[in-house]
Amino acid sequence: MYENKVEDILKAQSGNKEIMSKIIMDNSNLIWSIVSRFKDRGYEMQDLYQIGCIGFLKSIKRFDAKFEVKLSTYAVPYILGEIKRFVRDDGPLKVSRSIKELSYRIKLVQKEYLDKMGRELEVNELSKILKSSKEDILIAIDSSNMVESIDKNIGDSDDTTLVDKLKSNIDLEKEIINRITVKDLMEKLDEKSKKIIMLRYFRGKTQSQVANLMGISQVQVSRMEKKILKNMKLSLTQAI
Repeated sequence: MYENKVEDILKAQSGNKEIMSKIIMDNSNLIWSIVSRFKDRGYEMQDLYQIGCIGFLKSIKRFDAKFEVKLSTYAVPYILGEIKRFVRDDGPLKVSRSIKELSYRIKLVQKEYLDKMGRELEVNELSKILKSSKEDILIAIDSSNMVESIDKNIGDSDDTTLVDKLKSNIDLEKEIINRITVKDLMEKLDEKSKKIIMLRYFRGKTQSQVANLMGISQVQVSRMEKKILKNMKLSLTQAI
């Protein structure tokens, strides 16, 4: 990953168009890596790249060295947010037939496994069972959900979302991560931690309900949840 110099960022913020263009070119791989997540959705990839560049420009203008994070890390939610706003405003996602079929197969397999084993299959397990790449599995899963689903109110408070729980003291904007990023983070958790997060943020269970289901105290759930979310946040900031 390209290391952006703080002095170059400051020059770009001061209006140096040449330096600004250079920073964008140096980080084109980062932008393309995020754009590629929207493959096979009926949009021209070059168009999405241009939208992603707009998000990247916003991140440069708002970046502050005091944040103690790399520009590449700070820029991700801006790039994602800009593309997702474009997709949302453009109307329903255009999903290819193959992705639709894969999404349907995933739902059938997940339901059958959940009924038998009491948990959902992980992405790598789905990949092996359905003989599809992890990328296609993630795209299919994401295609069946509303773009803004990560902002849905969950848990004990009507004002609490998973995004809110993962926010650091640095404001990385409302769309700091999307569903795909959460799936990536979830894969790194052990089974017990994963179950807590699944029950709390994907099934809408309260801490007391989770405690009863897992046979532990509500206090233990609270402590474990805080630790898990802290580690997820750390993984998020170190991902790039």
